[in-house]
Amino acid sequence: MRTIDWNDESNTIKLIDQTLLPSEYKVIECKTIESLCESIKSLRIRGAPALGAAGGYGIALAAVLSKTDNMDNLTKDLQSAAETIKATRPTAVNLAWGVERVIKATSDAYDFEGMKNIAIEEAKQIADEDVAINKKIGEHGSKLLEDGDTVLTHCNAGKLACVDWGTALGVIRSAIESGKNIKVVACETRPLNQGSRLTTWELMQDNIPVTLISDSMAGHVIRHEAIDKVIVGADRITEDAVFNKIGTYTHSVLAKEHEIPFYVAAPTSTFDFKGWEGSVKIEQRNADELRYFGNVQIAPENVNVYNPAFDATPMENISAIITENGVFHPPFLLDEVLI
Repeated sequence: MRTIDWNDESNTIKLIDQTLLPSEYKVIECKTIESLCESIKSLRIRGAPALGAAGGYGIALAAVLSKTDNMDNLTKDLQSAAETIKATRPTAVNLAWGVERVIKATSDAYDFEGMKNIAIEEAKQIADEDVAINKKIGEHGSKLLEDGDTVLTHCNAGKLACVDWGTALGVIRSAIESGKNIKVVACETRPLNQGSRLTTWELMQDNIPVTLISDSMAGHVIRHEAIDKVIVGADRITEDAVFNKIGTYTHSVLAKEHEIPFYVAAPTSTFDFKGWEGSVKIEQRNADELRYFGNVQIAPENVNVYNPAFDATPMENISAIITENGVFHPPFLLDEVLI
């Protein structure tokens, strides 16, 4: 199934619980805004494009759950749900984008039932478009990979981070689909191990060759010429930086030092045309993510912890940005991305 989808029979949101992978594959249902927000906060659903769909579906769910029979009151209910949903992950721009897109669509409704129907259909449209957009990203990006390449990736920018196909991993999938022999090296991506738990799992499901390394091994592996390209996704792209999972910046420095292309694959919905690095709030995660590994304590209870979820990679470290509109090389002019 898709990573996240709408259940027409129950008018609820169904999604793959990514906190259980790789040991258990389970689809859960979100029947309330509270359960959706918990799923977003706990990373049961994560990844910028998938969060865009989650935001859209969240407004659709709010419309279905509203107890009012008045358009003005329904609008207030949707706005309240919108603020609650957007607050769950402040750094990833797609979540707010999906929420606002569905809110805007409902403003065209002529009656109460029309608002609900438009919310559901617009949310579904966001999800369908995400799949098509990822296929275009893959098509454009696959031309940057050569037969026999070994590609390093960080975190998870695959099917599980999107509705389907993937951004960074979508590029790899498309290259393989075109007949190229591509191998992947996946960094574990501490502290939540999205690389080891999710990226390796979904690549192995598709029989794509993948080797897992710890984050701290990347320099050694790159220095010994075992990597040809680096491809990552993005949670927000501003005029001066790409925000992605913590550790991405380090890989960009290593790639630049060793003259290896460093690519970012992301839909245009991930671009923040009004923002810059200093304007973006970096999400700080729970300290226990570093004090514990699962249920096992690995650090003193009272140790001070710094646990940002993302870092910023400056544009000068990026070889190209791959979007559904094509491949863009430096100097990056964000207005050109929308062509």
